[in-house]
Amino acid sequence: MTAFPRFYRLRQKFESPELADRVGEVRKQLVKLHLEDKIGQGETVAVTAGSRGIAHIAEIIKTVVVHLQSIGAVPFIVPAMGSHGGGTAEGQTKILADYGITPETMGCELRASMETIIVDQTPQGIPVHFDKHASQADHVLVVGRVKPHTGFVGDVESGLHKMMLIGLGKHEGAKIYHRAIANYSFMEIITAVAASVIKKCKVVAGLAIVENAYDETALIEAVPPELFLERESALLKLAMQWLPRLPFRECDLLIVDQIGKNMSGTGMDTNVVGRKYNDHAATEKDYARCKRIFVRGLTEETHGNATGIGLSEFTNQRTIDAVDRNMTAINCITGNHPTGAMLPIAYPTDREVVTAALQTIGLTEPPNARVIQIADTLHLAECLVSEAYAKEWAGRQDLEILSVPKPMAFDAAGNLVPVFEA
Repeated sequence: MTAFPRFYRLRQKFESPELADRVGEVRKQLVKLHLEDKIGQGETVAVTAGSRGIAHIAEIIKTVVVHLQSIGAVPFIVPAMGSHGGGTAEGQTKILADYGITPETMGCELRASMETIIVDQTPQGIPVHFDKHASQADHVLVVGRVKPHTGFVGDVESGLHKMMLIGLGKHEGAKIYHRAIANYSFMEIITAVAASVIKKCKVVAGLAIVENAYDETALIEAVPPELFLERESALLKLAMQWLPRLPFRECDLLIVDQIGKNMSGTGMDTNVVGRKYNDHAATEKDYARCKRIFVRGLTEETHGNATGIGLSEFTNQRTIDAVDRNMTAINCITGNHPTGAMLPIAYPTDREVVTAALQTIGLTEPPNARVIQIADTLHLAECLVSEAYAKEWAGRQDLEILSVPKPMAFDAAGNLVPVFEA
């Protein structure tokens, strides 16, 4: 029988600015834009709601709705999530309901459709798709989290611009923009489409959210449309600075308890696991270098969308059984990332997976392997690390060891105990 490494529980200390009064900050930020001077009494405002599992998103959007109502506007919510939810209005409505965003909780209509209209054409000849319901509103207010993208690099990556392109472009827009990346740079596409949307689609404001390494709201900023590019670029630098990371760069086997669309666009954040530029190997541009990745499960909120599972080499059979192959394929093909839907090697139990994976890491014997187990790529404050790292944390003020070394924790069925239960 294979001998496994022993593990320590470790806590990381990240730079962690946190916004305590989110409701007050949303109000304060919106007030400074004087939207009452731009939005007439009784005029409609489409407010975007995405699928990324943003912390406190229901509270934030509710505050936006209340503010708009207070100045006499008539807000309604539009799901803005490309092809997520199986590329259906019902699926996207269900995702928002899981986040607590419903007509009842928000106090306004929720208008969901996958139908778009073509509002313009970019200089590159790319048709600009825009959500039909949002196109019929008098104004559009874009709400989005600013963070590094899992596949693209630029002055802006994931945030207000991406919400205007992929979110409000729905399935049709997402498909054409991702296809266009084969011919044009990410920044060429995103700036051209965003400029068109701002000009043609009555975008009145944006509300940018930046989270800290503990998946909590660190900053909220209301942005006028003409400053989207400038402010999002600046906020992206902060988001990168506050991004959670693995405690060590080199890793023989990374074990991830759960992946899902509510965690990252690629199920697990490639900026964290080191697979942003190559699905199965770190490059010189990546922070982390993981030889092998083992995905243990899908989040409930992802509804079977296993996008990103193809970035791992190993999984278990119960994860394979939980995959909605059609939904996953739709999302990965839309994103022009078919390899993200490929299924890794699977075994019936986690014990068998770990045994197999540790045979593929080179000359290192399994008990001496550098192994990290994390809950997911959003929650990295606590994790389990193998004994091989003991020499590496000496003198690290950002790390705290919480336990003595213990054997890998398998349950009676031969499956690993999740990080937060071990």
